[in-house]
Amino acid sequence: MCGVVGAAGRIGPDTIDTVIRMNDAQAHRGPDGEGTWSSGPGEGFQVALGHRRLAIIDLSPAGAQPMHDPETGCVLVFNGEIYNYRALRDELAARGDRFRSTSDTEVILRAYAAWGLQAVPRFRGIFAFALWDPRIRALHLVRDPMGIKPLYWTVRGRTVYFASELRALLAGGAERRLDPSGVASFLWHGFVRGPQTIIDGIRLLPAASHITLTGDALAPEPVVYWRLPAASEGRISAEELTETLRDTVRMQLISDVPLGVFLSGGVDSSAVAALAAEVAGGSVKTFNIGFDEPELDESRYAAQVARALGTEHRALRVSEDDFRAQLPQALDAIDQPTFDAINTYLVSRAVRHAGMTVALAGTGGDELFGGYRSFVDLPRAARVPALPAVVGTAVHAVAGAVTVGALAVGQVPPQTRWGKLADVITSGGNLVELYQSAYALFSSQLYQRLAAPVAARARLRHGLTEGQLAETRALTDGQHPLHTVSLLELGSFIRERLLRDTDTASMAVSLEARVPLLDHVVIETVAGLRQEERFFPLGRKELLKRAALGRLDRSIFDRPKSGFVLPIDAWCRRGLRDGMDEVFHDEALCGRAGVDFRATVAIWRSFQAGRPGIYWSRVWAIFVLLHWCARQGASL
Repeated sequence: MCGVVGAAGRIGPDTIDTVIRMNDAQAHRGPDGEGTWSSGPGEGFQVALGHRRLAIIDLSPAGAQPMHDPETGCVLVFNGEIYNYRALRDELAARGDRFRSTSDTEVILRAYAAWGLQAVPRFRGIFAFALWDPRIRALHLVRDPMGIKPLYWTVRGRTVYFASELRALLAGGAERRLDPSGVASFLWHGFVRGPQTIIDGIRLLPAASHITLTGDALAPEPVVYWRLPAASEGRISAEELTETLRDTVRMQLISDVPLGVFLSGGVDSSAVAALAAEVAGGSVKTFNIGFDEPELDESRYAAQVARALGTEHRALRVSEDDFRAQLPQALDAIDQPTFDAINTYLVSRAVRHAGMTVALAGTGGDELFGGYRSFVDLPRAARVPALPAVVGTAVHAVAGAVTVGALAVGQVPPQTRWGKLADVITSGGNLVELYQSAYALFSSQLYQRLAAPVAARARLRHGLTEGQLAETRALTDGQHPLHTVSLLELGSFIRERLLRDTDTASMAVSLEARVPLLDHVVIETVAGLRQEERFFPLGRKELLKRAALGRLDRSIFDRPKSGFVLPIDAWCRRGLRDGMDEVFHDEALCGRAGVDFRATVAIWRSFQAGRPGIYWSRVWAIFVLLHWCARQGASL
């Protein structure tokens, strides 16, 4: 787990200086070592590579990067882990390959030498890497199937620059001009859907894809090598699922540094902890974060699970004072604006300070096994008969008039599900549109007002560009409704928000976060289960419990579902209120960030007044955007 940077194309001394500056901007991603390498300045197609190392496997200098393959001349910078590297190493050794290290990095180089880019689908892991092949004078940029490790890139003149973080590209001189489409996407979702980013001209390499840069192709189209799977019902048994989960967790426990498991006490994290305890053959360390607010503190459930599993458990606490003290660093850790990285930052920081370098998390269980209300509500809403277009138009017009009237008096209409009724009615029962409306921060009428400075230029439909909408419809077309919701959760909420937030927040404190339930082989295995066995009874995740929690008393989990949520709602009304109030009333900053000032103030006032549906996430999202733009000096 590390940070990578580089440049390809026309390389001069100033380019190499830029790569070094970008590498320094990612020092937090790799405190254990650094390195740069260049093919040399020249007019032809050249490369410069940089790396920051967080040593996890093979801590010796033999695992340092950039890593050079003496047989092929290829050079690699790699961020992530290849969990099946030992099996691949054995296969390559049987072919006659010899290794100088015990690192997974060298396995990538030798696998590429043996199979070219066809090696990539054989990797099970989390990775983003750049591989220079001097034999064909080409640079390959590659990203893992679920997009767990990010890779951003931009073209300036005849040179391509790339990095693990967008801010590294800004440190390298990328223009700090906001992309109207990125801002509009953020105001819809609370995060920016890729491949767009918040900055104009910087793009995120899509998950499960690679591009090859040459002197003739500095901005090629990505090649997709894996897709979220369609359902293949009945191909996989429950026993096969259990074995796949065990094997996956076993692989992800490989580490030469201290490793622990995030344990909230819920089904998903408990499943990972239980599997880890089962296959580890020794004591497993687990960690939990508790709060002073009893309604959000689930530490007692985590302790109950830890006792049942016999783990070495440590309960950590975060108070409001702790949060306020850490907030500046947490906000500075955000690479792109997002409303949901703060909790991961606080957990990661606490676990890192407890001595861990690697932590496993239970991310993905709800999305794979139907744990969210979306699996109940969206298919039900899709069955509502479609109304004539004229009715939808009239409802939208009324909702728009209500929004205008509310803003005129400094308030906003309710943003509950009933407040989004007009959007539901006009969806025509389409699950993609229903999902986009359900997960939007605001109703489309309020969004149009808030995003007025950018909406016309962004031209989004249901919060998506035409390309994103077409891709999402192609992914879900013809699928069972419950599998469709799962694909939407995995493709949007997981890939575009949760995993990106996890990478940024954990790497800000030099912690590697692993997510076994989102291994692409696990996802393929789950897609092969019978729908009834996989999902029903809805919301219970009974199959995951049977597969992983056989040692535990099921009554531990007989309680209302509660995700890991910080008490930010209460904190925004108390200690953070004055600082947030100042930001929301900065009209010039709102203008630079692309949000409507009057709508911004109305949303903030409505939150303070306790208006229905104006949850903390709504105001926090706008606050993070404004703070990020001010901190980075970015504007339209």
